[in-house]
Amino acid sequence: MFPGGRVTDEVEYYRSRRELRNLVRTVTHRTPERLRWRTAASVVTSIAGKLEGLERMRVEEPVRELILDIDDRILRREVTLDARLNGVDLDRGEVLPRHTMWDLTRTAYLSGVDLEALARHVRLPGDYFKRIDTAGVVLVSRALSTLHGNRAQKLLMRVNNRKEKRPMMRYEQMMLDRASYDTELARRWAALARTMVKGSR
Repeated sequence: MFPGGRVTDEVEYYRSRRELRNLVRTVTHRTPERLRWRTAASVVTSIAGKLEGLERMRVEEPVRELILDIDDRILRREVTLDARLNGVDLDRGEVLPRHTMWDLTRTAYLSGVDLEALARHVRLPGDYFKRIDTAGVVLVSRALSTLHGNRAQKLLMRVNNRKEKRPMMRYEQMMLDRASYDTELARRWAALARTMVKGSR
C-alpha cells in the first residue's frame, strides 16, 4: 500500500487478499489512536476470532502484546472490549478490573438493574466470591442500554410525529410513559457498564 495511507484502507486491502502477516504488521506498526486505528484493530481481531490453532495465535498474540503497551488507558480498554465482542480474549487480568459476583450484585443493586436480564446473556457464577467475566458483563450492559435507548427514541418519534392538533390519546400517553421507562433503564445499564470498567489499567 501507499506510504501515509489510512490504516483502515490498508487493513481492508490486506483482508481482501487474505494476507494475514501484512494485516497484522499494518496494525502493529501504526501509532494507536481512538478512531481509524481502533477500527483497524477491530477488523484484525474479527478475523482472528474466525481462525484456529497456530494461525489464530499468529494474528492474536502480536495485537495483544501491542495493546498492553498502549499508554492511553481508555483506548487499551476499548480495543480489548472490541476484541472480546469479536470472540477474542486479549485480557488476562492486565487490562480490565477483576470483579467478584458480590461486586456485581452490589453494583447492580445500586444501579437499579435486574441481574436476571444480564444472566440471560452472560454466564454468572453461583458463588459470591468467584470472579465474573467483566468484559462479558460490560458488553451486555452496554447492549441493553443501547436497546432501551433506541426503543425510547422510536416511541418518542411516533408520538411527536402527530400531525393533528388534538388532545393526546391514552395510548399515546402510554407510549410516552414507556419511553420514559426505557430511557431510565438505558441510563441504569450504562451506569453499570461504566462502574464495571472503572479502574481499568
